[in-house]
Amino acid sequence: MSTSKKVSKVQEALSQYIGSDVKLKANSGRRKFIERTGVLEGTYSNLFVVRVEEKSVERKMSFSYADLLTGNVVLVIHRDGKDYRLVVNQN
Repeated sequence: MSTSKKVSKVQEALSQYIGSDVKLKANSGRRKFIERTGVLEGTYSNLFVVRVEEKSVERKMSFSYADLLTGNVVLVIHRDGKDYRLVVNQN
């Protein structure tokens, strides 16, 4: 499967969770990771946006779908009282 098809499948899968609570873990380099909780705000052609609150300040973080495909970002979606880890099949 081509990369553009993989990205569009990830975008399609993620778009059904807009408005859901999410936990994300992102690799920020040199063995540093960012862990945040927030709300999946939107999906766009090349990226998705998560609204997080840090120290009573609301901010938006954006990530590309390629980050999910490479494993640099891991999303856990909280919906209906359960946590679902977004698993991206790389085949």
